[in-house]
Amino acid sequence: MLVIVGGSMAAVKAPSVLRRLRERGAEVRVIATRAALAFITELSLSTAADGPVGTDAHWFEARPDALHLTLARVDAAVVVGASAELLAGAAHGHAGDLALATLLSVRGPVLWVPAMNELMWTHPAVQANAATLRGWGHRFLGPEVGAFGTRGEGRGVGRMSEPEDIADATLALLKGDASPAPVRDLVGVRVVVSAGPTREYLDPVRFISNPSSGKMGFAVAEAARDRGADVTLVTGPVTLPDPAGVRVVRIESALELRDTVMDAARDAGIVVMTAAVADYRAATQSGEKQAKVAGDVTVHLTPNPDILAELGREKGDRVLVGFAMETHAGVERAAGKAARKNADFILLNYPTREGTAFGGDDNQVTLVRADGSHEDWPRVSKREVAERLLTEAARLLPRQG
Repeated sequence: MLVIVGGSMAAVKAPSVLRRLRERGAEVRVIATRAALAFITELSLSTAADGPVGTDAHWFEARPDALHLTLARVDAAVVVGASAELLAGAAHGHAGDLALATLLSVRGPVLWVPAMNELMWTHPAVQANAATLRGWGHRFLGPEVGAFGTRGEGRGVGRMSEPEDIADATLALLKGDASPAPVRDLVGVRVVVSAGPTREYLDPVRFISNPSSGKMGFAVAEAARDRGADVTLVTGPVTLPDPAGVRVVRIESALELRDTVMDAARDAGIVVMTAAVADYRAATQSGEKQAKVAGDVTVHLTPNPDILAELGREKGDRVLVGFAMETHAGVERAAGKAARKNADFILLNYPTREGTAFGGDDNQVTLVRADGSHEDWPRVSKREVAERLLTEAARLLPRQG
């Protein structure tokens, strides 16, 4: 196992990764980039690895072999604290230092564990480089949401995964248990995803809403991005951070959602409506907070627009996917919904089933078509539901040429 330590403040965690790998029986080789040695000493790494550390200073020392080729003879490689510079160099085939030259020569699987400021990680150039590497079969772990080492920065996506998780993912890679490289079947396809709840204000402080977390829609957006799509995510109020490499538009009301989605969908190939849109809004919204009164209060509501139906009326060649939540007669109702709204299929949720309610990390759905045919999917992670959904949607895209 080759461990390459990149030049970020997260390099200080590299000895912990090395120790955990060795405790689990892995034989490790280490390369430290020039930038990594600004944060961690060669002695610390060699002690944790129980062996020498490859550096640029050792690259051209007199020796009977080519060091980068020798270090590349491993079952797998993991880049700990991967920087934007390392990602760019690897994605463009550079070999200007020992780490990059060795990566060009590794023939086993490669795991990248990025660590950088959120502004850098979310830059289109960095995301394009990561997408190139994913397309070659490289895997990624993280980055995570958390505090950065950079002084004065808050929380965001860019924090390196923890040593224990890195060791787990690396050993899974060695055993061949890691997830396969994502299918790149949506390159050049524009995908629009709606997520989260809407809020329908009665007055400036009171509103009608629901507990949707947005996790399902965010999972679809991230999966579509990893499959090469150009993704727009339109989300109601949720606490999730913006996914890297995804165009995110945050809205509150159903009317805002309708306008944003309809505009984004004009040139989209796939539209996935996971948002839990409020069916009604206040007929008249008060501009001032209403005082509490004794007795019952009547609130007059008016229907919100049916966004899925409107998309269906202007469907064209677009693949249109909706979600439905039912407590009884679910398949029949979902089939009717797909037919009325001209959706290619509906994913039926079961809110009363254990582990699949609002806010969970798993989901269990039934794919329902307008003709009533349906497929029951097992309870899996929302990311896996997203992958299955996109595989089905990709099959329905118009064939080119």
